[in-house]
Amino acid sequence: MVAAAALLLGGGGTAIIAANASAGGAHGTAEQDTGHTPHGAAAGSATGEATTVSCPDVGERLREVPAPARTEVSRGLSQLDAQVASAYEQMMSTGNTPDAVLGELKRKRDGTIGRITDSIKAADSGAVPAPEDLTALSGCRTRKVSTTAADDSSRPLSSRLGEQGKPGGPSRADFADIRTAPAGPGAPAARRGGSTGTFASVCGRNENGHFNPDNVIVTPGVRNGAHHMHDYVGNKSTDAFSTDNSLAAAGTTCTNGDKSSHYWPVLRVLDGKVAPDANAPGGGHDGNMGTVLRPASVTLQFRGNPVTKVTAMPRFLRVITGDAKALTNGVANANASWSCAGFENRQLKDKYPICPNGAQVVRTFAFQNCWDGRNTDSANHRTHVAFARADGSCPRGFKAIPQLVQRITYDVPAGVPFAVDSFPEQLHKPVTDHGDFINVMSDALMARATACINGGRTC
Repeated sequence: MVAAAALLLGGGGTAIIAANASAGGAHGTAEQDTGHTPHGAAAGSATGEATTVSCPDVGERLREVPAPARTEVSRGLSQLDAQVASAYEQMMSTGNTPDAVLGELKRKRDGTIGRITDSIKAADSGAVPAPEDLTALSGCRTRKVSTTAADDSSRPLSSRLGEQGKPGGPSRADFADIRTAPAGPGAPAARRGGSTGTFASVCGRNENGHFNPDNVIVTPGVRNGAHHMHDYVGNKSTDAFSTDNSLAAAGTTCTNGDKSSHYWPVLRVLDGKVAPDANAPGGGHDGNMGTVLRPASVTLQFRGNPVTKVTAMPRFLRVITGDAKALTNGVANANASWSCAGFENRQLKDKYPICPNGAQVVRTFAFQNCWDGRNTDSANHRTHVAFARADGSCPRGFKAIPQLVQRITYDVPAGVPFAVDSFPEQLHKPVTDHGDFINVMSDALMARATACINGGRTC
């Protein structure tokens, strides 16, 4: 079990003030790359800093993976994640120096990245980057992350949690009063020729308890490929071994027959209670502790484009929004959006919201709304789709498609901290939140949705 998991169980790390929130925000906390960090500068220390392990993301650098190599590549990517998590555990729980831990990690990554490269080359030598393009990514470093809120001196503390949080996160710096967040810019105004309708699939809120720590998009064929637990609605069969055919043959929780798969990391309350998965993969085994909080509601809506009509999504299109490794990768692909019911004109990207007067916590995942017109997936699961520009137009070479927006609400107990499941070294930061989607609508249902959106109707 990841050592940080045990430390989370006693209250995981942050202070939340009571439901009638009155504290100011906690914006502007610093995060910096520092090279090798002296051992012992962990979350909860007097320095107000946590130490984590930061490695180049090999999956993000992949541009072509031939079909025969996909299983080996998936296995390798999952092994890389496990290696980083193990190194992070050693940093937190042993007397090993950072130099020793990072040196061993590099040796492991060298071997795994080499096998990934070899499998791609063996499958199709003309479709891979040069080996040195990937092996250069084996080196890692430590990173210091501030755990001190900007208004730390005045923010009240929960009686059960420490000043700075615990190793594994989150920290007090990860929470902010939603009322101090600035209002965001409105959506671009619809123009003549735009598509203003909406289409919704009603798929429940995972009443049937469909959970697993797989990720069939990123690591198909690998159990516990996500290393954190996912909540599912829609397709009833989605797991690591799902195929287009198995998804199409499965049942669905959606009332309109939509067999699409929607999933996201679970939210947990850090209430000190032992969860059923405290020793299981994706749960405590991977540093995710606390009680899984079921959504109060899930809304799945497809929206139009303000400047043009949308074209139908291809069946089996796979899309990921956000970045599960945004703490160490940077925020280029981050797309977390946290708010509170009644305050959704204010969105937090790198903070969990403190909601006043018992208002529900709201997570919103807005997916890419432009498609390259050819591919249902790409090697890094990003380059076949894109977000529209600020004016609503798609980048050159892309066409507008219906934009999926997943909106999930939670009744979070007053005064109890919560966090999203994450890779251990990502410290349960809110910026790492992400959503996943596989379109398994029938062609007829997608045509109906597209016509509704283009016709300006609400369906």
